[in-house]
This record gives sequence, structure tokens and C-alpha cells, in this order.
Amino acid sequence: MPAGERTLTQRELNRALLARQLLLERDQATIPRVLERVGGLQAQYVPSMYLGLWSRLAGFERDDLTRALERKAVVQGTLMRSTIHLVSARDYWPFAVAIRHTRREWWLKSHKGGPSAREMADAAKRLRRRLRDGPLPRAEVDELVGAGAVGIGGVGMWLDLVRVPPSGTWERRRADLYAAAEDWLGPPDVELDAAREHLVRRYLGGFGPASRNDIADWAGLPLKEIAAVLARIRVRRFCDEGGTELVDLPRAPIPDADTPAPVRFLPVWDASLLVHARRTGILPETHRPKVFNTKTPQSVQTFIVDGTVAGTWSFEKGRIRVAPFGRLDPSIRRELDDEADGLAALHA
Repeated sequence: MPAGERTLTQRELNRALLARQLLLERDQATIPRVLERVGGLQAQYVPSMYLGLWSRLAGFERDDLTRALERKAVVQGTLMRSTIHLVSARDYWPFAVAIRHTRREWWLKSHKGGPSAREMADAAKRLRRRLRDGPLPRAEVDELVGAGAVGIGGVGMWLDLVRVPPSGTWERRRADLYAAAEDWLGPPDVELDAAREHLVRRYLGGFGPASRNDIADWAGLPLKEIAAVLARIRVRRFCDEGGTELVDLPRAPIPDADTPAPVRFLPVWDASLLVHARRTGILPETHRPKVFNTKTPQSVQTFIVDGTVAGTWSFEKGRIRVAPFGRLDPSIRRELDDEADGLAALHA
């Protein structure tokens, strides 16, 4: 370990993650600001973004997010690791520009023998012309570009697309209406280097302190690109208990290891449980196979107690039903029941 670098315990890293993911205390900010603080929310399963915001934002109601989508204050698009994310309108273009080239390279490598980059660009041009008249349903996009190797997933690597309401909302969960991001949000106004710096700062703000590998895993960018960004921006340096170097934003919060952590419910796909946050211990390795396995690659709905996953939950017959992985103290059970009442109200 380099001299002068502070070693952070796993519990300190756990509390840092909880604080930055707004799981120690719900925030009072706007939805766009909350999304910027946590690095966006994964939204492959539409209710996940509503549930994720409810656990992080004080006084959140379902209509709040639906209205924010309609006002274009927030947007859903295919971003990091080619997965659907809900982000603020301000973050969309820096994120999209930062990862665009890498996403295209990945697509071409994984479709060897398929359409060339030129063919994909031509398909994107055809779709772009049609979208100037307004959003299109998925079926019409597939009819125009084909539903096979190109498809909306492929053409979306060459034309930035967003999912627009009323599709992709709690009331209409199938996200089957698409617009060109330039039409929906206006053209991008950020250069590549600045975009990647913005992306790395958002990650560290929501998940730091972290290793270079953690950042690369989350962003879906090569490690050398992350290293280049870190060489340009000012960071603090730490080590974890295994001696791995961690980087962080200056003055970012690292709460005391003994900071109390409340009960919180998490949806499927919550990014705090993914591999890039493994260093924090929020998902004990003994429980990981219960949450992520071949039958549930999207994970399952979980709840955390004292900063770690302690069981799963489901909404059934108007109630939240919990399935703890072990015995819960009566005081924890009361806290869990109180939190569950609010979550049931959100569903209702």
C-alpha cells in the first residue's frame, strides 16, 4: 500500500455506498437531482425505477416519476453495459457520448458475419428520417430496419433512441414507443473527453470509493479508458483491506462505520447489488446465489437490514410479504413492517 493512503474497512465502504445511494436517509431533492446523485437507476423492468426512487426519495409518489418523464426532465435509454437506465435529461448525453464508440465495437464483435458498420449506419439513417415525424412504436421500427440481427437493439447502437411515455411507465409497462434522442432532448453538446469525465464522476459520486475495475465494469468501458480519465481529474486515493487501490471524489462522504443503517426495500436490478459494488458487502456472498442465479439473472426483490441483504419480498394481495434469510429481531421486524406499509401503499 502506498504510504499515506488510508485503508477503508468493508463496513466503511458499505456505509459510503448506502449514503451515496440515499439508502441511509431519503433525500428531499428533485427526481433529476436524485438520479444524478445515484448514477441513474436500471429500468429493464419498469416498476424497478419507481420502487428504487421510493426507497431513496422522501414523499415520492408514482405520478411524480410519470410526470417527470412526460416533461422530459428524466429519460429512459440504453446506456451503460447496453442496459436500460433512467437518468436525468442533463446526464443523458454525457453518458451516451461517453460509451457510444465502445458499444458499437462490442456489437460488431458479437455479431461477426452479420451486418457491417456501414450497413448499420445506413439502417440508422433510414430510421432517423422516419422519426423526424414523431415517435414510432416498436413494431414499426422492426418493420423498417428488420427484427433480426439489426433490430432495435442493433440500430440503437448507431442512433441514440429513448423510450417515451406513455410507454415505459407504471401504467403502461411495455416500453414500446421510441424517439430519436436528438428530437426528444435536443442535440448533444459535449465532447468525448468531457463526457467520459462526467460519467466517471457520476459513478464515484454514487458508488465510490471504487477501484478502476469497478468503474470499468459499471460503465462498460475498457480499463485503459478509465485510467485515462482518472489521470485527468482530481481524485482521493484509498486502499481496501485487501490492498486494492480505490479512488474517490474530493470531499465525497464516507460515514463512520458505526452509522446506523435503516431497513430499506430494493427492486430487481438495483445497481447497488451488482458486481461493481461487491467490495461493500451489501450482498453477502453466502446469499448471492439466492439473489442472482440462472433462474433469476435479473435478481429478485430484496430488503436490507443494517446495510446488508437480509431477505426477499413480494407484493401479494395488497400486502408486502417478506421472506427473511434468517431470524429477525422484533425491533427490526417492526421497522420492516412499517416500511412495508409504505411500499404497499405505493403499489396500491
